[in-house]
Amino acid sequence: MNTRPRFGPAGVPPSFKVMKAFLADVPRLLREEGLDAFEYQAVRWGEKPQMRREEAEKLGLKSRDNDVLLSVHGSYFINLCGDRQTIEASKNRLIACANAAKWMGAQPLVFHVGYYGKRTPNQVFEMCKEALKDVVERLKSLGLESIKLGPETMGKHSQFGSLDEILALCEQVEQAQPVIDWAHLHARDQGRFKKVDDFREVLVEIENRLGTGAIKNLHCHFTKIEFTEKGEKRHHVLDEKNYGPDFELLASVIAEFKLNPVIISESPILDIDAIKMRDILIKKLQG
Repeated sequence: MNTRPRFGPAGVPPSFKVMKAFLADVPRLLREEGLDAFEYQAVRWGEKPQMRREEAEKLGLKSRDNDVLLSVHGSYFINLCGDRQTIEASKNRLIACANAAKWMGAQPLVFHVGYYGKRTPNQVFEMCKEALKDVVERLKSLGLESIKLGPETMGKHSQFGSLDEILALCEQVEQAQPVIDWAHLHARDQGRFKKVDDFREVLVEIENRLGTGAIKNLHCHFTKIEFTEKGEKRHHVLDEKNYGPDFELLASVIAEFKLNPVIISESPILDIDAIKMRDILIKKLQG
């Protein structure tokens, strides 16, 4: 359980790549920037882990040594609403990522659930629920019952992942916890977050449905976002005033509710905007 809010990037920051840092160097470099979370990106993975166990365990060790909390973003090639073959392959990809998460000591395993296609939202929900329940049983059989599955709120109307859908999955699937991407919700709902109350309402709904523990250490993604009538279009940096949502508003609610969330920056300038969000929240907490 987090004892403080944590901030970090979704993936290795570009400046670290320029330095030609090894993956195991990332936790130390983040700590030197005053950051304390890191979401490893397994987004191109297939049906088997695409990193060596030794490498994953070393990343986990270095993260613990530097007090950097690890999470994993699972493969983009997951669609639990597709045909039978696609669903089975998606389950295998989730399990591959869960194995790596266990090696690292990472929580949660974040993933995109899938696409509606030509099915109704209710049909898709039932398909996803049953697929995830099967994944949970398979994780248990593999000794991976400690891994939390983190279905993420999504930004396009073609994607399964409204707030209600994600919370309903977490109500009905063991080992599931919500991952709230505030930018995605903002885009999906055509500019949802305009005032502090808009953020407060989401947190209250999560608490009412999943309990206080679900918001205390909520795993979040945040960036500014551009959207069209179809939803999400492009992520933007925090300093771009023409786009929302405004992190200052979310920071006010985090301070009000005395939460200790993990906030992962998905900005084009990953660590730089993570630092800016950290500093904004520190000012709110001190105020």
